[in-house]
Amino acid sequence: MTSPLPELLPYHRMARASLRHRWWRPVLGAGFVAVAGVLVAALLYGLGSVLGAAKGYPEAPDGTVEFGPVSGTALDLLAIASALPVVLLAVRWIGRRPAGTVSSVTGGLRWRWLGLCVLAALPVLAVTTGVMLLLPLDDAPPSRWAGWEVFGPALAMLVVLVPLQAAAEEYVFRGWLTQAVGGFLRSPWWALVPQAALFAAAHGWGTPWGFADLLVFAVVAGRLTVRTGGLEAAIGLHAVSNLLAFGVSAAVVDGLKSDDTAADAPWQVVAVDLAGIALYAAAVLWLARRRTPTRAVPAPAPVPPPLPFYSGGHLPFRPGGA
Repeated sequence: MTSPLPELLPYHRMARASLRHRWWRPVLGAGFVAVAGVLVAALLYGLGSVLGAAKGYPEAPDGTVEFGPVSGTALDLLAIASALPVVLLAVRWIGRRPAGTVSSVTGGLRWRWLGLCVLAALPVLAVTTGVMLLLPLDDAPPSRWAGWEVFGPALAMLVVLVPLQAAAEEYVFRGWLTQAVGGFLRSPWWALVPQAALFAAAHGWGTPWGFADLLVFAVVAGRLTVRTGGLEAAIGLHAVSNLLAFGVSAAVVDGLKSDDTAADAPWQVVAVDLAGIALYAAAVLWLARRRTPTRAVPAPAPVPPPLPFYSGGHLPFRPGGA
């Protein structure tokens, strides 16, 4: 009689892909990610302030170092990106499972699939971004071209750092938080709702439309993550969306100095953005039907019961027998 094959875990249940899984590991890991993420980001800001003061950067009215729009944005993106190694450490050290299990059910990031998702996002989000720029907004200030001497270095910086920043947010919200909640509950929707609410709240409280846009973005990205078995679709959507948004800001004078986020978007922008998210999701689901993971991480096999202890006397079976 053969033993049954081990259960193949869906993405949101990957916290259980370890023989050492215990109920308290996701809870402890979530606390570690929150505290360590803030400490590492604060350390980067402190180090940046020391280096900036040593190089003679001016002091801002609030006492911090004024780096300028390009360098200041780079420091902000690096601080967010620093959460990525924190999550991987939490998965490996506290979750006691391979770090790649937070990337996908195959145990690692599927680079070819990520490339396909980026290619699907580029035309859709480029069109919606163009439509947003043409929207007649009453309170929108006039924009002036910043010039290649400003836009060129800013664009080079954004191409390098924005994908890391977007990936880090995905590993925190669609990755760690989704799997932490999924370690307790089987339904993926119970795992998707908390991460979506926290993701929207992390961007600040702007307009109700902007908050709703972030909430829908997080739910769709989470659903694509569970459906495709990995973070690649969410990273592709997030990275391309942020790169286009930052690129537009860098192209105008003082655009990178703005404190506005997606939470401050008016309803016209939100309507266009939601249409782009829906089109991207449809494209990814269509591609996913033609491409499935080649392997998956099984649930840990149950530990076999110990053999009965034999104290002496005649053996109850013949050596070498059945």
